[in-house]
Amino acid sequence: MQLLTPTNFSQYQLIDSGNFEKLERWGSYITCRPEPQAIWDKRLSNAEWQKQMHVKFVSKSSSSGIWQNVKNMPQRWQMSYDIPQGPTLQFKLALTSFKHVGLFPEQAVNWDFIYHSVKQFKTPAPKVLNLFAYTGASSLAACAAGADVTHLDSIKQVVTWARENMELSNLNNIRWMVEDAVTYAKREVKRGKKYNGIILDPPAFGHGPNGESWKLEDQINQLLKLVAQLLDDNERFLVLNTYSLGLSSLIINNMMADTFKTKNAVNTGEIFLQSSTQQQLPLGVFGRFCE
Repeated sequence: MQLLTPTNFSQYQLIDSGNFEKLERWGSYITCRPEPQAIWDKRLSNAEWQKQMHVKFVSKSSSSGIWQNVKNMPQRWQMSYDIPQGPTLQFKLALTSFKHVGLFPEQAVNWDFIYHSVKQFKTPAPKVLNLFAYTGASSLAACAAGADVTHLDSIKQVVTWARENMELSNLNNIRWMVEDAVTYAKREVKRGKKYNGIILDPPAFGHGPNGESWKLEDQINQLLKLVAQLLDDNERFLVLNTYSLGLSSLIINNMMADTFKTKNAVNTGEIFLQSSTQQQLPLGVFGRFCE
């Protein structure tokens, strides 16, 4: 099992975490947000948190809330990420009513993997499918490496957000789809389509654009079997990221080992963020391979 954390994301910083919250710097601005994994105590005082933060998210329900301003900051701003030995990706960030800001910084380790996996392929313009693609950071990494990218998410607004990130990053020609991931994967299998890379970052719970229900533990095994039929037999990579308290890296390893007959080992483990106060905040289990 591997433990992975970004080491070169200069514009992002996890300052501290604890008591079910995390204090983060995004460029020039600092947010305080709920974090269910941070069950330990904060290492900085509440006064220090209050002194540093610009805004704090206050939950009003299990799925929404409001941002309380402590200092002035814009509702929308930009930041960037430099892929090692690669280009700079640009992102629009925003304070949303569901506590996110449009980026999951721990996923930078997968952006690097995607970029360099595509770069090593001999296939011209390798085809990459990004399911549950959100605001598109992984799509940008694949596109920047020269891939022919299909970006799919069930929410139209975040697909529009991803398109804006593409334009900010001076990229183009990503194919945009507002669709249910399982429905789309089944249709692509029937069409006999093949992809050199597939990226999966499913939520623990969710709904498709037509009300299709999704529960990770119930459907991830079926989805892996579907995408196995879509992967190219020669040059290919797969990235699976899960954020669910019910899944361990051993579960992911078992499913991927049974589903994908690879020449190379499946790498599994946890992704985390290292705080400035020397905590390791776990933020998901991954499984991936490239051959």
